[in-house]
Amino acid sequence: MPTPPAHTYQPVPLLQNKVLVISGVGPGLGHSLSIEAARMGADLVLASRTEKKLEKLADEVRALGRKALVAPTDITEETQRRSLLDRTLAEYGRVDCLINNAFAIPPMNPITQIELDHLRTANETNVFAPLRLSALFADALEATRGSIIMLNSCVSYSSQPEYSGYKLSKGALQHLAQSLATELGPRGIRVNSIAPSYVYEDINKAYFDWLASQAGVTHEDIYRQKAAPTDLQRLAGPEEVARATLFLASDLATAVTGQMLTVDCGEFHR
Repeated sequence: MPTPPAHTYQPVPLLQNKVLVISGVGPGLGHSLSIEAARMGADLVLASRTEKKLEKLADEVRALGRKALVAPTDITEETQRRSLLDRTLAEYGRVDCLINNAFAIPPMNPITQIELDHLRTANETNVFAPLRLSALFADALEATRGSIIMLNSCVSYSSQPEYSGYKLSKGALQHLAQSLATELGPRGIRVNSIAPSYVYEDINKAYFDWLASQAGVTHEDIYRQKAAPTDLQRLAGPEEVARATLFLASDLATAVTGQMLTVDCGEFHR
């Protein structure tokens, strides 16, 4: 399975001394976002539900010479969202970027067969929590002329019935990001989105294992099947998606807002 050569990338201090808040920190992309941001010089606020996992990641960030605030947070709860903002400002006194990375996947059924409560639950995490976090952090981001980044998905470009519930919330998230870009732009706040396709990390590796077991083929067969539509004939790793995301948080992207950057090794041309 083709992978990018590790030796070609050398981090540069694009985010030196910036403060990034990352929600939905966990394995895969959340972990890579945190590590790559630290390697670029950022100090971090790490938010998810599981404190033990956050502490482990914080140790990795500190080992890179950067600060990390552990902030156990259920982003679907308003009091905890407000506490996340308060703790961030108490620790650092500023915020330069809010990355809304948390997500929930509703049942993978045709959309008419998904119970509305399951769709509501997914949208609480995928749409309403990013909306409220963005609104709560807006004053702090205005002070730094900072930015907001929504982690979206190439599922927005697909029409398979099993992805329909997830596509519903990710489509809403894209429209939310565009609306926020227009509303917050006069305050100097940029709002952008990242849309990866299959990110070759632990969750999708396990999914490929399951697909292989169902089809009676190997993991490598499934990988080749998923990579076949891409121009590069491979899938993006979480570090690659993280670096593209963090470009939007850097001063290289000060005139970029309202956009959704597709990071998919050339599967979709947008």
